[in-house]
Amino acid sequence: MIKTLLIANRGEIACRIIRTARRMGIRSIAVFSEADAKAQHVLTADAAWPIGGSRAAESYLRTDRILAAAKESGAEAIHPGYGFLSENADFAEACAAAGIAFVGPPPAAIRAMGSKAESKRLMEAAGVPIVPGYHGEAQEEARLAEEAARIGFPVLIKVSAGGGGKGMRPVLRAEDLPTQLAGARREAKAAFGDDRVLLERYLQKPRHVEVQVFADSHGSTIHLHTRDCSVQRRHQKVLEEAPAPDLPEALRTRLHEAAIAAARAVGYVSAGTVEFIVEGEDAFFMEMNTRLQVEHPVTEMVTGLDLVEWQLRIAAGERLPLGAAPAPHGHSVEVRLYAEDPARDFRPSTGPLRRFQLPSPAPDLRIESGVVEGDAITPYYDPMIAKLVAWGPDRPAALARLSAALAECRIAGITSNLGFLARLAAHPAMLAGELDTGFAGRHAAALQPPPGPAPRLALAAAALDALLPPAAPSPNPWDRQDGWRLQGAGSRLLVLADAEAVHRLRLTSSGAGWAGDLPIAGRRLADGALQVVLDGTAHRVPILRDGEAVQVMLPEGEWTLRWLDPYAPPGGEAAGAGRLSAPIPGRVVQVLVQPGESVTRGQVLAVLEAMKTELRITAPADGVVAHIGCAPGDSVEEGAELVTLAAAD
Repeated sequence: MIKTLLIANRGEIACRIIRTARRMGIRSIAVFSEADAKAQHVLTADAAWPIGGSRAAESYLRTDRILAAAKESGAEAIHPGYGFLSENADFAEACAAAGIAFVGPPPAAIRAMGSKAESKRLMEAAGVPIVPGYHGEAQEEARLAEEAARIGFPVLIKVSAGGGGKGMRPVLRAEDLPTQLAGARREAKAAFGDDRVLLERYLQKPRHVEVQVFADSHGSTIHLHTRDCSVQRRHQKVLEEAPAPDLPEALRTRLHEAAIAAARAVGYVSAGTVEFIVEGEDAFFMEMNTRLQVEHPVTEMVTGLDLVEWQLRIAAGERLPLGAAPAPHGHSVEVRLYAEDPARDFRPSTGPLRRFQLPSPAPDLRIESGVVEGDAITPYYDPMIAKLVAWGPDRPAALARLSAALAECRIAGITSNLGFLARLAAHPAMLAGELDTGFAGRHAAALQPPPGPAPRLALAAAALDALLPPAAPSPNPWDRQDGWRLQGAGSRLLVLADAEAVHRLRLTSSGAGWAGDLPIAGRRLADGALQVVLDGTAHRVPILRDGEAVQVMLPEGEWTLRWLDPYAPPGGEAAGAGRLSAPIPGRVVQVLVQPGESVTRGQVLAVLEAMKTELRITAPADGVVAHIGCAPGDSVEEGAELVTLAAAD
């Protein structure tokens, strides 16, 4: 058995691998970038080696530095996790050349499945059904247009070397092909250094169903059942479950058999996932992920197996622990908690986790995270901050357990998709199992409702926070906030702004509380939350004060309110409204306007790439481009001016 293991990754997957290694008596070695010097995987491992700068290209993608750390630490094996170098055949070969075991498949299998076009040719030869399309080497625009016409619109553009939804673009009409093709190639080149694409028939309401496979070096290959990963945003998964619900048994069996055939066709070893598009009774091979999947915990929850342990044993030359898959027990659902803003096209969010409270793990609830309260979400890596994995004896029970767990979460300091996930887990269509890859878009109005004005309880909590004395009262009598007056009752005018409106509240001290526009009373609790008594009913309301902003967390959502000076002259809020700046650090991909150009509200002015996402900078109103402060290829910091607009008139 392996005695020392280096984990060539970070975040929650590194922490998860370290847990299994420790249980197996294996010494764990972490690697870290400058941004991750105090990260949880560094603190958890038995030892940790620095490997370079904050950007992945300077650290987690540096084969030479990772191998040097492995040699210096005495590691006999390297587990790549997922992402970064996990599906890099050159890295697997470099490990072998250095005499270090790679915890994953052979390089030849990685290469065969790493090219979507080549993998589809191999699968077709192996009798695995594939989606009608074009997977050829000729990449001239005219040839691709000809092939798209042959397939018939709508078609789907997919980059040949890559995954995670990068470069994936549906094309509904022939006239849209050149623009979408250029965008897909640009994104593929930036992400993978390879701008080749393939075309496929675009299925209208497909499900994304995958099969977990395992193979050892002794010729045994088995499946570990199905998962459904249909609920996605930006073509990336946000909710996964096992086993895939409502599949006809004959179709489920066909998927199991096709997945095993796919793995055997490339001489596969270790953990892998064969992904299919399923529509009705039809199933087509999509791709094979030659690594451990982000969503592997749902399989573990219904099988009782530790897939990382299986990987390590197979890498050490052992046989598969089982000759066939155990029957799945119950149902499991996982959601990915991201630092992102669903209301702004899932734009990534960065900053410190001022509050990060997750429910306690339990036999029916698993928590996977690589951060704790006080850590920072940086712009350098994927914005996922945690996974919540719930189990139940059946699907309704698992979804109910997930909803209960999400209701216990408290996050402040960054914007998250917590509310989106809570609404998703409780949506009637989700409960009914009406799944396909268009789920999130089709139900966007319910999953991402406009924030609307803050409810009375949110206003009451924010007001009470201003009126109550601080947790550590000041000895200075002039700092008192209780409305005390020598004669008569004290009165306060509070002005709060949310995303929709400005609220002016006149409140008067009444001894037991405050009367006026909001009759409120209450106190600060030991954990920092407030007990808010509104209309005679007491509520426990977690809040977080950050300068002139206060974040109020209610069961139905979160509201951020800003304090305004009630005596400030009007018009101050409009200052600088035409200055469009970078929301987070990133690289400018495109500038689509020129100085002096007239633009309309919603028009894309520039495209910024950050945290594996392309962010579109759009005009907030009609106007004229007054100044451009960036150029394609520029690396910009948060707040850097990109485009300045002047009024249209």
